[in-house]
Amino acid sequence: MKQIKKIAVALVLFVAASSFVNAQTKIAHIDVQKLLSEMPEMKAAEAELKKLQETYRADIEGSMTELRNKYTQYSNESSAKSKEENEKRALELQGFEKNIGEAQQKAQMDLQQKQAELMGPITEKAKKAIEDVAAAQGIDYVMDATQGSGLIVAKGKDILPAVKKQLGF
Repeated sequence: MKQIKKIAVALVLFVAASSFVNAQTKIAHIDVQKLLSEMPEMKAAEAELKKLQETYRADIEGSMTELRNKYTQYSNESSAKSKEENEKRALELQGFEKNIGEAQQKAQMDLQQKQAELMGPITEKAKKAIEDVAAAQGIDYVMDATQGSGLIVAKGKDILPAVKKQLGF
């Protein structure tokens, strides 16, 4: 009786193990960077960022031009001014230059913040679409095939067309 139980348990374990071994893991790949670059929302976000960047660049260039003009003016007038006046002007130019540097840093921080604000929802939408397609097609793992991401061989299924269809483009 004990021997029959042992054989039955061994048989159950053998069947369970063989079905586990036979289970195929489905792997697919997608070039996430390509997907993101082709999304209409990404193109609109990039255009908005470029416009904002151009605004900051124009403001800073205007300030730089103003600084150069003041520097030229003060240099030309320096021989006619007192030492104290020239020192005062030099401090003024240094302060102006410092303000430009701070404006450049603020512009860079604002652009990074705006980029995160605009790109976050887009990447989340892409991620959800990838997850939906993977679930619908019974795919267990999706590898990022973006160049430089570490994926060397991409023999699995490319789900980029299906994800683009899921997103409506």
